[in-house]
Amino acid sequence: MAGLRTVYLLLAKDLLSEWRNRETFTIMLFFAVVILFLFHFSLNPERENTLLLAPGLLWLAFIFTGVLGLERSFQAERTNDCLEQLLLTPGDRGNIYLGKLVGNIVFMLAVELLILPLFALFFQLPLWGVLPPLIAVALLGTIGLAAIGTLFSALTANLRAREVLFPLLLFPLVVPVVIGTVTATGIVLGGGTLGEASAWLKLLGAFDTIFLVVAYLTFEFVVEQ
Repeated sequence: MAGLRTVYLLLAKDLLSEWRNRETFTIMLFFAVVILFLFHFSLNPERENTLLLAPGLLWLAFIFTGVLGLERSFQAERTNDCLEQLLLTPGDRGNIYLGKLVGNIVFMLAVELLILPLFALFFQLPLWGVLPPLIAVALLGTIGLAAIGTLFSALTANLRAREVLFPLLLFPLVVPVVIGTVTATGIVLGGGTLGEASAWLKLLGAFDTIFLVVAYLTFEFVVEQ
């Protein structure tokens, strides 16, 4: 119960802090809108291959905005020298990781839910009929990205070149998640069911589990370096 309380308090702190200043969420949303505008004006939405390009473009927007938020996830602790105080919290330090992870997932999903209608509008795609399976795919992909991204955010928090190192560390490891989400999204947008995308969903679930377990077990070692 003490571990769950730590997770809850850290999550509540991050959500309350973001509600007060809305800094990270606003930056992520603005960046997402800019990306969508660039995609919209670079590609003709009326082209026949828009449906083929849509899954990749959608996940590029998700990933770039997600990386921006993940890189900033330990900014408050770094700025106020609070990370050392957090490490003094009794109990498993992996609970700190879980608290930050859940907060990152909430922020990323909130932005993604706002990106979807804009994406549908810009590229004239009927997403509403496939929204439930699309959200399921987005949830699995977001968990995988956030699981490893939260760990690397802690690893690079005190480094001067963190803005460069963070994506360099993150992108190679999330390639399987990107492939799985883009392919599953393509199946869903093409009118397929989650059953038809089950192989890719199982792959995403497997990588999510691996990332979560490894990140949780190594978080204490990472933050002590």
